[in-house]
This record gives sequence, C-alpha cells and structure tokens, in this order.
Amino acid sequence: VTGIAQRLGFLLDTGLGYLTLDRDYATLSGGEAQRVRLATQLGMGLMGVVYVLDEPSVGLHPCDNERLLRQLQELRDRGNTVIVVEHDEDTMRLADELIELGPGAGTEGGEVLFQGAPADCQKLPAKTSQTGAYLSRKLRVENDAGNKQPTGAWLTVREAREHNLKGVDVKFPVGLLTCVTGPSGSGKSTLVNDILAAAAARKLNGAKSLPGAHRSIENLDFFEKLVLVDQSPIGRSPRSNPATFVGLLDLLRALFAQVPLAKVRGYKASRFSFNVRGGRCERCQGDGVIKLDMQFMADAYAPCPSCGGKRFNRETLEVMFHGHSISDVLDLTVREAIKLFRNIPRVIDKLETLDAVGLGYLQLGQPAPTLSGGEAQRLKLSLELSKRQQGETLYILDEPTTGLHWVDIQRLMDLLFKLRDAGNTVIIIEHNLDVMNLADWLIDLGPGGGKSGGELIYAGPRDGIAGESRSLTGQALKRWAGAETAR
Repeated sequence: VTGIAQRLGFLLDTGLGYLTLDRDYATLSGGEAQRVRLATQLGMGLMGVVYVLDEPSVGLHPCDNERLLRQLQELRDRGNTVIVVEHDEDTMRLADELIELGPGAGTEGGEVLFQGAPADCQKLPAKTSQTGAYLSRKLRVENDAGNKQPTGAWLTVREAREHNLKGVDVKFPVGLLTCVTGPSGSGKSTLVNDILAAAAARKLNGAKSLPGAHRSIENLDFFEKLVLVDQSPIGRSPRSNPATFVGLLDLLRALFAQVPLAKVRGYKASRFSFNVRGGRCERCQGDGVIKLDMQFMADAYAPCPSCGGKRFNRETLEVMFHGHSISDVLDLTVREAIKLFRNIPRVIDKLETLDAVGLGYLQLGQPAPTLSGGEAQRLKLSLELSKRQQGETLYILDEPTTGLHWVDIQRLMDLLFKLRDAGNTVIIIEHNLDVMNLADWLIDLGPGGGKSGGELIYAGPRDGIAGESRSLTGQALKRWAGAETAR
C-alpha cells in the first residue's frame, strides 16, 4: 500500500491529479505523457542519471507548474543532471544554469548567446539577449491595440455538463478576445473544444460530429464561419509541407511555368509538382527520400539515390528563377524566400504572413511529419490570415503559445488583436500569464482539476480576477503582477 500511495503521490506532484487511473495512454497529450514518464522516474529513486525534458510545462497551469518544478529540483538534489528545453519564465528563473541560443531561429540561430546564472542574463542589454531583456522586464509582451469592452452581444453556452462540467452557463463576449483559463483538468478543453467548437462546426461548417452534453448554445447566428486552430498535423506525408498547405506552391509552380526556358519546352505548371508524373523524380515519386524497411525497428529514410533528395528530375531542375530551381526554392527558409520574391506581390503576401506568425525560420518544403504541434497550429493561423478578412468569424485556439519565445508571443498577440479589430471573435485556451494579462475578457474554470473542477469561478475583465479568492488563476496573476511591479 505504501508503494502505491507513493507512486500516486508522484502523479499528483507532477500535476496529473485530474487523470483517472484507467485512462488510455494513447489519449494523453504530449505534455501529460511526458509528466507520467517523469513521475515514473521519480519513483525509481535513481542517482547519477542525465534527464532531458522538452518543454515539460506544456499544458500546465502556473499552480501545477510550481509542483513540477519542485520535482525537477528533487531529481537534481538526488545527484542527477536535469536538462530542460523551456520557454517558461518560472523554469528559467529557477535554473542553476541558463543557456540561450540565437540570435534568431533556423539559419539565423545556432549561436550560444549566453551561459550562466539567470540573474546575470537579466543584466544584459536587449540587443545581446532578448531572453534576459524579457526576464528583467526591459521588454514586455504588450497590447498596442488596447482592450475592448463587451458590446452587449454574447455567445452563450447553457448548462454545460460534459465530463466534469457541473451544468455551467458561460457567456463569451462577441467581438472580443477571450482567454479561457483554469488548472489542468478543470474543463477548459471540454467546454471550448468538445461543446462550443463542436456545436459551431456542426452549425456553421456542416460537420457531422456531435457536441458534448449541454442544453443549448445561443447566438451562433452572429457568425458566418468557425476557424478552429489546433495542433493536429497538417499532413502525414513527406509531400505535405508549409508551401503546399498555405497554397504557396501553386503560385510558385505558375511562376516557374512562365520562365522562358519552361515556355520553350512547353512546360505547364503541373511540371513543377511532385505529386504527378512528368517533372518529379519517379524513383522516389517526388518524396525525395526512400523508405528503408527495418523489420523489427522503426522505418528509416535515406535520400533518393536518383535525385539526391531534390524530388524532381534533371530536366525540371534546369528551369531557373533568378538562379534557383524549384527544388532550391523549397529548400529556402521563409525569410530567405522573402528576399528572392520581394517583387512578386501574391507570393510575398503569403511569405510575410508566415513570417508574421513566427515561422520565418521554416523551410518552405519541410516535410509535414517533422513539424511540431505549435508549428502546425501557426501554419493554420497563417492560412486564415492570408485570406480576405470579412469579420463575423469565430476563431478558437488551443494553447497557441506552445513552443513560443516571448518575441513570438508578441507577434502572435499582435495578429490575434488584428483579427479582433477586423470584427471577429477570438477565444483562446491558455496558461500563459502574459496572454491572460492582455486579454479583453477572462473565463476561469476550477477551482481544481478533475472532480474538483468544472465550475465557473470567474468571468469578466482581467483586472477583477485577482479579487476572486477561489481562483488559482487570479492568485497566479496577482503574484505575477506583483513581481512585475517589483522589477
């Protein structure tokens, strides 16, 4: 019994108290699965081990993150080495050693900008260390657009009772940016994704799936369409990539078909597609790689011996735009492509939108299976931003700051407020305190997770949540604001 209680305690301490013990492992989020593995390691009591964790704070409310950090400290104090890849402010401040890479992302990064104590990093000027500048509050995530007040139009969910929700009525202000907060497992995703988004998708987009249990949803008629920006993959084939997803490759193929050599040879736009015969390499069928069946191990991939990973045949690669073949263009990062296509308006519009959501470092032809959930989410946001904005759209985003540095969070918030100011309604599920602090409206669920959650704790402007005694979010924001003032 003691051993069972101890292991359950480790699960509680890593912020997983809301999970049921019979939960299928395959249904856990990446962050939850990582914390289950961490709890397992804590129970082993090993010493002299190197632990490497990739953003363990993903999906954690600040109150849950405090417990996670205590566990990481315990691992260290047992004589282990703990290496954490993180964007979380509390984790950075608690670290014994902080290593900052940069100065940018992708080809613009790869340098060690700082290594040492977090306090020393904060002393550096912003041009030397952006991380240090945000830690010291020389730089902040800000809302230049200003906050808005409710106009009297509300999107209302009545008697939401799916999973742990306790028959709550929740009102979302139309035309504002609302942040849905609360401890892990408090019912945020159930309310927003399983009920509201599912019902909106059924009414506005013709989806077939049924929403979670609730009595009614009022005023969906205010909206023309729903845009759900989640972290699901944009594709599972190596042929899917950022350029194909946002419609950029179609423009590039048409552009290459206008090159004089292509016209002389009679090449059409389809010649520059790796999805059809003609211009692609037939050995790899446009994948650029050959799959190696490893029998009892995971499949491996090797560059195609015929095209060398370029995806196209020799004749197609002879067609050049400013010294670049279609394969060369797909190897460019977004920012590199902006320089090449600066005089092509339709192409540059899509590229600049990708850069604006913090994806300037991505290669245009990067295979979709290699993209993170956060990158996939920002690609979806970029696709929507590149469309003509007509207002009256309901945007729902689930933790859009996952994997983002403060610099990228600022870009993201600028874009979301731009959507709001165009007459749209934006609803975000988020744990990031910077985002909560900027939102027009907060909806806080809790007070805890699992059976201890499912209640509406607070709904209103962010300034009022600090006075709600039962709100763990309010307590976290109050401490955060106090630390801001102290600096």
